[in-house]
Amino acid sequence: MLDAHAIIREAEAIVGIADTDAGVRGNLERLIASINRDFPISDAGEQRIHRNLLRDCTNRLEGLKWLRDYPEIADEPIIAPVFLMGLPRSGTTYFQYLFDRDPRFRLIRTWESMMPCPPPGFDPASADDRRAKWAQMRAPTVEGFDALHLIDADGSDECHAFLEQSFGAAGLNNLYRVPDYFDFILDGLDLVETYRIHKRQLQLLQWRREARPWALKYPNHLIATNEILQVYPDARFVMTHRDPVQTLASIAKMTANLRGLCTAEPVDKQEVGRDMLHFIQRHIDRIMAFDAGPNGGRVVHVDYYALLDDPVREMFAIYEGIGIDTPVEVAQSVGAWHAANPKNARGRNDYALAQYGLDDATVAEQFGDYMRRFSIPREHDGLARIGAVA
Repeated sequence: MLDAHAIIREAEAIVGIADTDAGVRGNLERLIASINRDFPISDAGEQRIHRNLLRDCTNRLEGLKWLRDYPEIADEPIIAPVFLMGLPRSGTTYFQYLFDRDPRFRLIRTWESMMPCPPPGFDPASADDRRAKWAQMRAPTVEGFDALHLIDADGSDECHAFLEQSFGAAGLNNLYRVPDYFDFILDGLDLVETYRIHKRQLQLLQWRREARPWALKYPNHLIATNEILQVYPDARFVMTHRDPVQTLASIAKMTANLRGLCTAEPVDKQEVGRDMLHFIQRHIDRIMAFDAGPNGGRVVHVDYYALLDDPVREMFAIYEGIGIDTPVEVAQSVGAWHAANPKNARGRNDYALAQYGLDDATVAEQFGDYMRRFSIPREHDGLARIGAVA
């Protein structure tokens, strides 16, 4: 049986430091209660979840220990980070890889997200060892994973692992069926604390290395834009927009596959459909509320289909929106990466909303206000506009 107190005690024993992050223990207790209530896990699934939660606690406590031993880490300035976000499955990973063509930005590497300590600037040799270890360990965990999610051994990674350290990552509801806990993340969890812990991880990675602006991708950053501004007052936001009916179908497929790794029962696809309809709706509600608020103008909005069609053109517009220029060499690098990584290059990712008990037209009507606000076409129309219909 999963036990929050036992997991934290185990992490404290591994790291040799007491947990002083207020609130995180309560988050873990709630998460585990939600798993036990709503997600029938197998014995192997329980072991997998325990391992994941222990890793999150251990990574967080290791960061605390480094900060205790080297207090100057807390003075590392994280200046004008760029948060790359959008509905899940709306092209944010592709977008992140384009930002990674620009050496002026610092992105989280895949091996850093899972094994962030010791800080790479303090122990470069250890960083090389962890990079090699991750490349050896990494394998797709579900069939067709490479088509579902772009990931490379030394490529750029998203912020999920850093947000999961405080159990404030919305993606937990994709890994495990915890709909009530997802609502708690939005309505009750202290997301300011979540992003303070997130910032601490960036400071650890930046310490004793060249400081560059961070480009930080996680679709679900959009649920916490107000809290992000409390922790990063000079944050810049870039948001992709794709047909939300399509993103719903895609995240439903990914969720069904991921939950299947831990469940003791066959995944109920109609249940997944209901969960993900609520999941996407709450994301859309946050987008619309922030857009209507005093900081709505701080977001640079990106048309997913235009980005697929001509990423160089779109990067010029995005960079202008965040207040920087686009050097010729960066434009060339973006264009070259786009040419080398066409859509479906790593396999097709086929899915249909009806598999999850949802009706296309009904969902499109439900999301209509959001689609009209940002002039988002239906998927077929958007792809046809750029000549990309199969």
